[in-house]
This record gives sequence, C-alpha cells and structure tokens, in this order.
Amino acid sequence: MNGTISTAPLAADPIFLEVFWTRVRSIADEAAKLIVRTSFSTLSTEANDFAVVVTDTQGRSLAENTGSIPSFIGTLPRTVRAALARIGADRMRPGDVFVTNNPWIGTGHLNDVCVVKPMFHRARLVGFAATAAHVPDIGGKIRSVDARELFEEGFHIPLMHLLREGKADETLLSLIRTNVRTPEQTVGDIWSQVGAVELIDRRLADVLGEYGLEGIDHLAEALFERGERAMRQAISNLPDGTYRYEMQTDGFEQAFRFAVAVTVRGSELVCDFEGTSPQQPRGINCVLAYTHAMTSYAIKCLLLPDLPNNDGLFRPIQVVAPEGSIVNPREPAPVGGRACTGHYVPPLIFGALHPVLPDRVMAAAGSPLWIANLSGTRDDGRPFATVLFYNGGLGATAGKDGSSAMSWPSNISPTPVEVAERDAPLFFRYKRLRADSGGRGRSRGGLGEEVCFVSRHGRPLSIVFLTERLRVPAPGLDGGEPGACGEVLINGAAVDSRRPHVLAPGDEVILRTPGGGGFGPAAERSDSLYAADRLQGYIG
Repeated sequence: MNGTISTAPLAADPIFLEVFWTRVRSIADEAAKLIVRTSFSTLSTEANDFAVVVTDTQGRSLAENTGSIPSFIGTLPRTVRAALARIGADRMRPGDVFVTNNPWIGTGHLNDVCVVKPMFHRARLVGFAATAAHVPDIGGKIRSVDARELFEEGFHIPLMHLLREGKADETLLSLIRTNVRTPEQTVGDIWSQVGAVELIDRRLADVLGEYGLEGIDHLAEALFERGERAMRQAISNLPDGTYRYEMQTDGFEQAFRFAVAVTVRGSELVCDFEGTSPQQPRGINCVLAYTHAMTSYAIKCLLLPDLPNNDGLFRPIQVVAPEGSIVNPREPAPVGGRACTGHYVPPLIFGALHPVLPDRVMAAAGSPLWIANLSGTRDDGRPFATVLFYNGGLGATAGKDGSSAMSWPSNISPTPVEVAERDAPLFFRYKRLRADSGGRGRSRGGLGEEVCFVSRHGRPLSIVFLTERLRVPAPGLDGGEPGACGEVLINGAAVDSRRPHVLAPGDEVILRTPGGGGFGPAAERSDSLYAADRLQGYIG
C-alpha cells in the first residue's frame, strides 16, 4: 500500500483489528522461537523461562508470545513504562536497547534480565519490544532463600543502555562477564534477547509498511477497550460482595500467613492482601509487581481463559498489599526466591472465589516450582552453574483429577534427564511419579514426582534448593483432602533444604515433590476411578 493512512478509521473495523492483532501476536511468537533457537542456556531452550511482549508507545501490553510465563507478561509492561519514565521518549533513538534486572521494575529478582527496545517507523516512536529471561547465573550467592539482603543475590543492573543507537556498551558487558560464573551463557542469553527485540522491530515495520499505517496506538487502544469491556462484563456476572480466604505456608521458624479479600463491586474487582505476613530478612519476599501479575493471571484464568491478553483486560482489576509485607516488600529486601511466595497467590485467589465459582476453581497445586541450583568448578578450573526444575501435582477441580508433575501457576518445563546429565556432572537413577501423593477427594489431586540422582563430579559440588510445602501441604477444596508434603534427602537422610549443601563425589539426592489437593469429599469418588488409580499405580 502506497503512502500513509491514519489508523483511526481502521480502529473501528473489527475484522481489520483481528487480522492486525493476530499478526502482531505471531511476530511475538516468532521472536520467542528465535530465543529458543539461539539461547546459550537450557533455561530458555528447554525450560521456557522467558517471555516476549509488544507494547504501544505508552508501554501498555498489546501482544505476547503464546507460551509466555504468566509473571513475566504481567511485569514486562511495567519495565517498559519505567524506561519511559526514567529515560523519556524524547531521548530515545533508533538502535537503542535498554536493560535491567532491578527486581522492583523488572520481574521481581536479579536472575531475570529484561531487555526493552523502542521501535521507530519513519522517524516516529511507534511502540516497544521487550523480553525477560532467566539467565543461568547472575553472580552473588547461588540463588536461595537463605540470602539476608538484595546485595548478596547477585550483580544488579540498573535501567540503562545496553545499545546506544546500535553500539553496545562494552563496559557493561565486561562487568557482567566478570561478575558471573557462566559468562558465555549469561551474556549469550542476553544477546539472544536482543536478537528477539530486533526481529520484532523489523517485522512490525514490515506490517506498518504493508498497510501504510502511521503507528499502532489507535489500533491498540481499540483492542484495549474491547478487552476491558469483556473483563468488566465477566466481573459483572459475579455477585457483589467480599470473599475471603487464608492459608499457611512453610515459613521459616514459624509458618507464614497468606490472606486475601476479593471484593466485587459492579464491574470492578479489588484484591487486598491485608493480613499477610510481614517481609522477611530472607530471600523469599515477592515484589508488588509480581504479586499483581499473579493476581491478574488467576482472575484471567477464572473469568476469560480463552481471550488473548492485553492491557485492557486488567484495567478493572486492582491489587492492594500492605507495604512491608511479604507480597510487597521495601527495597532492598532480598527477593531471590520470590516464586516461593508469588506462586501461592493464584491458589489464594481461587480459594477466595470458590463460593461463587465452584466449577471453575482448582484446589491448591503442589507448587511453588521446585528448583535445584548446582555450581562447582570444571577440571580446567573454570566455574560452572546450572539450574534444574521439578514440579508437584496440580490440584483437582470439580470435574477432573489434577494432572501429575505439572508446572503451575508458572508454565516452566521440567529439566529432561538427558539435558541435566549433559550439562551437569550427575547420574540419574530414576524419575517417576510418586504414588499416594495426590490429595484424596471426589476428584483426586495430581501426583508429585520422585527424582534420584548421584553426583559424579570428581570434587565437591554445591547444591542449593528452592522448595516449598515440606511442612504445610497443598490444601484441598470443597471437602477434598490435602496432598502429600514434599521431601528432600541426601544419602537417605532428610535435610534442611533452605540451606546450601555440598555434595561429595557419589552422594545421592532424592527429591519428592508435593502432591496437589483433592476436590470434594473422598467418599463421593466412584469405585471405578479408585480401581483405575490402583491399576495405574497412583495409589497403593
């Protein structure tokens, strides 16, 4: 199409809007495939621990990659808006790329690096491409909940230029390489993210040129308005009122309390976490941006699960949390293990809305995600680090048993045995479902998994775990029973998985992840389902 046309008339055309939105989402998916194919570490290539987002000129989310991480898609637009606020649109130039891992403007901990690129078309700012990805190492202590302050948790990158008009900041890259255990992988993964935002920039320019568009803001706002109307209608279908739920989690010396009050008023919804435990001097605090992202994700799952995300969907949702609480800590609180807190938010929301959405909610899962962080030195003296992911069982619903060994509320893939043995000096003896770990109920909770591996490293190997539900199991709903608690054993003895450990050559580690909660009274489960469970070895 020759020339340039205004986007305002096209914003009223629902067919063009759908075609345009689909094309932008496909661009985000292509960028995600680039990350998978070019990343140096398995965190993106195997575990899917990254996300891609396209925003308008105000940093409002327009599209994301299909397999994106729920927390990242909720936090990345905030990172873009932070770039706008701190740098200013008038000082951004073609070829600029910004980077940060600041937890309060990024994804909530230092291990996730966020990359933001302003996109220009015919010398005008038209939007932003952004990515977030978990890098294999960011320096500091190996990631754990044992850190007492943010400064222990790694190299902190303030929001700054990574590329200025196309020229890389070699000083920053040198600092990163010097401060991490995996310089090639960490920097390589960051360049993979840069490649993704560069691709989005090129592809969006092609779309704008093809249609002769001057920008995307009018089209984005039209899509936001439609998304907002859809969410407001879904909220309006709920009865007005305040719905409360609370639960306990493992904590440290004492259990933590999580509480929420979900208030429905017409077409708006407020989630207030008043009563949740105060922030801790350990790396388990969860910044408000992450709490907000997980809350919005839970509401979206319940009310509009099939509609692609955009900024408008989340406008009717307000999240409130006391400053200084474990779900809204003050900087510079330690936050390295923030998933050990943030992953409890969706089951908390589900528990609160169970009275009004009994057929949609799910009992608590055996999450948060379990992580094993390993580090050591190679035979040539070079350091290495790797991250392994494991999952518990999902909670059951009113009409279905929970899936076994499945990631939720994140959608991170577990580390395949073959990949783990390739990248770390480990030998895996077995990996299997954990019988009798799912909570009993009319619908049974999903099973956890049991993994056994042995260190075959010729020297000591450091291992740090991020684990939850070792003392307080995943609760059931509607009379369902809790799932089994998790266990961590080294050489057959239970250990405190909150603290770092050192494996000697030949030491054996067994991880038993928690089961999901059951749904409904166990007495109402059919005999045929019990028989099928016995046949499959799911119960003894």
